[in-house]
Amino acid sequence: MRPYDVKRELNALYAPKNTEWALVEVPEQQFLAIDGHGDPNTSPDYARAVEALYAVAYTLKFAVKRGGGREFVVAPLEGLWWADDYAAFTRRDKDSWHWTMLISQPPWVGADLVDAARDTALEKKKLPAIGGIRLRALREGRSAQVLHVGSYDDEGPVLAGLGAFFAGHGLRHGGLHHEIYLSDPRRTEAARLKTVLRQPAEPAS
Repeated sequence: MRPYDVKRELNALYAPKNTEWALVEVPEQQFLAIDGHGDPNTSPDYARAVEALYAVAYTLKFAVKRGGGREFVVAPLEGLWWADDYAAFTRRDKDSWHWTMLISQPPWVGADLVDAARDTALEKKKLPAIGGIRLRALREGRSAQVLHVGSYDDEGPVLAGLGAFFAGHGLRHGGLHHEIYLSDPRRTEAARLKTVLRQPAEPAS
């Protein structure tokens, strides 16, 4: 049996082609998750959180393999983002942002495996942020989604257009802004970065 890969299993959600907003149905998933606040470009807490998240994700992957379970590919980094004022996203006021960084997990990974992987990673890596990682379920359901190609700082106009899209479909914001990072910014020039932008929706009335 080939390794589980969420990009293949949920291809329409992790490899979309549309560069204009479109509606999708997102099933329940579970994630490794860690919370924080501040500008992801400058906050030391953000860098520590992402490092801790990957440490646990890879520890978990190899623990499942050693235990004889179905192997899986470590999924892309994702993030939930919010602020007290939604306009903080369109004006890129990053210091005011709150975030929960995520890595999707296969359905058969349970809290016991995550707890064990977290303890092992903490012992090996000595990263205090590892202690803040947990398993989180997320069901977004009906959502608007678009593939953004370009710099993260160029997302503002795309997000600003979401209001008109929702109005045309009788919808409104129904959850936290969600991003999936398909490119490695350390190896990809800003103009070629691929990011899935997603916004859960609910009926406007």
